[in-house]
Amino acid sequence: MRAFFFKGVKEMDIIVAALPLLLKGLQVTLYIFVIAIILGFLIGLLVALLRLAPIKILNWIAKVYVDAIRGTPFIVQLFFIYFGVNSLNLISLDSTTAGIITVAINAGAYFAEIIRAGIQSIDKGQTEAARSIGFTGAQTMRYIVLPQAFRRMLPTITNQSIISLKDTSLLSVIGIADLTQQGQIQASATFEAFKIWLAVGVIYFIIIYLLTLIANFIERRVQVR
Repeated sequence: MRAFFFKGVKEMDIIVAALPLLLKGLQVTLYIFVIAIILGFLIGLLVALLRLAPIKILNWIAKVYVDAIRGTPFIVQLFFIYFGVNSLNLISLDSTTAGIITVAINAGAYFAEIIRAGIQSIDKGQTEAARSIGFTGAQTMRYIVLPQAFRRMLPTITNQSIISLKDTSLLSVIGIADLTQQGQIQASATFEAFKIWLAVGVIYFIIIYLLTLIANFIERRVQVR
């Protein structure tokens, strides 16, 4: 019994010792995630508006972008931006910048379709009513359509954000010291892969669970209003 107790304490010591480095990697993951999601949402909003624009060339450009991103794997997009673009010697992207750009561009394509569907779900009668009282197209979109569409889009936006957070785990392949890479380093250093990856999984679960709770709270607040 005592031997089992000391073994359990020793196993916990391994995780506790690795925890500071794992949390350091988590900071990098969250830094990339927050910036990329904000940029991705702005890209998605712009592309969604282009998809709905009456100008065909703008609509076509937006559609090509969405189809290209949704039709290729995330890892290929990452390699294209980090290795491919850097190989042209026109611009030099460090790994963190390349990671942020890739996650933002990837998320932006999915956000675009989510936002477009949300806008199209609003009854056209409300747009016509807004126009009849003197609202411009931009005012109608800002004050009438988007607030209502956002309420409907929020669960799907949350789901896509969670997917993008999970996608950041692939950034370790280009040398970003995120949570996943720190897990790889600690697993190799301690030869305790089971315990280290269990800890990494628990950290990811906690972050995603907290993100879900925040999204649910926001959803309840906007529904009340």
